[in-house]
Amino acid sequence: MRHHDLDAATADLDPPFAVVDMAAYEANAHDLVRRAAGKPIRLASKSIRVRHLIEQTLKRPGFDIVLAYSLAEANWLVRHGLTDIVVAYPSVDRAAWRVLTRDDTRRNAVTVMIDAVEQLDFVDELLGVGHKTIRVALDLDASLRVGPVHLGPRRSPLHTPTEASAVARAISQRPGFELVGVMTYEGQVAGVPDTTPAVRAMKRASMRDLDSRRTALVEAVSQHAELEFVNGGGTGSLHATTDDQAVTELAAGSGLFGPGLFDGYAAFTPRPAAMFALPVVRRAAPDIVTLYSGGYVASGPPGKARQPVPTYPEGLKLIGNEGAGEVQTPVRGSAARRLKLGDRVWLRHAKAGELCERFDEVHLIGADGHETVPTYRGEGRNFG
Repeated sequence: MRHHDLDAATADLDPPFAVVDMAAYEANAHDLVRRAAGKPIRLASKSIRVRHLIEQTLKRPGFDIVLAYSLAEANWLVRHGLTDIVVAYPSVDRAAWRVLTRDDTRRNAVTVMIDAVEQLDFVDELLGVGHKTIRVALDLDASLRVGPVHLGPRRSPLHTPTEASAVARAISQRPGFELVGVMTYEGQVAGVPDTTPAVRAMKRASMRDLDSRRTALVEAVSQHAELEFVNGGGTGSLHATTDDQAVTELAAGSGLFGPGLFDGYAAFTPRPAAMFALPVVRRAAPDIVTLYSGGYVASGPPGKARQPVPTYPEGLKLIGNEGAGEVQTPVRGSAARRLKLGDRVWLRHAKAGELCERFDEVHLIGADGHETVPTYRGEGRNFG
């Protein structure tokens, strides 16, 4: 959707506000399913954080399962009718563990990630030995290691089949837990743009390593459990991970919104779907206008790549020594000369769902105007 159409569709709204261009969102969803090549996509809820959009996306062919980021969030989503939820990260939320095990519907719908026996100890100490059976999955390290160099997220310590087998064996011998799946997130491939030949070479090397090691990891774990799923991938690596026969399902979510960090990928180009509008409130120079608010900087290593991306009108850039600020964001470019006080500038967050932590609601823009729905924040939910 062109920014003039976005302006027209939201003419009754006062910025700052957030929107999702639903035509772009649908196109991105279709492309994710195409790149998944027949394998189901477990929708990463942290990349959306709008329950209405999560529920609507799960109705699409190719999406029917959820990858949550918080145990409390998973409990809440089950209360709203969602099932088959895997929590991608270990949890020490004592209240959430108690809620999970009080209700058989939740307990049967939610699978919680672990990567060490001490996490089982934590649950047993909290709930008492003899608690009802809890579904768990093993997070296995999919990073690339070259000598002492670790390339990838610092997640699970389980890198070798021997390490994975030892924890799987411990789970199989532990009453109150059932090992039903494994997760292997290759963040050094899925989450890194193709910015240089060195990065592209690293990605190829990482996928070659995983082609053999992931199979060996799954085989080692399968000696101690009957696995229901092997999860892998991410928006940035779906097309590569789906070829791995050891993987039964893929994880993705950010590609639906098309945030700024996905501008640098060679294999796919999502359409800008989630954006936020800021108003022009002053002119600092002939080619510089200042926007109200806008300091929505993404998590991760500090740097330019984590700042919002001015998208419409085209040709605007943040100013290097100021960036996106708490109460003002100046932008520079030839397009600024044509902007007037009260005009909108449309930006994208560098990441996806983090944008929704800034707004109570998001406006879904379609052919017939816009529909307003609450974000997690708008429903009074903050899962950290």
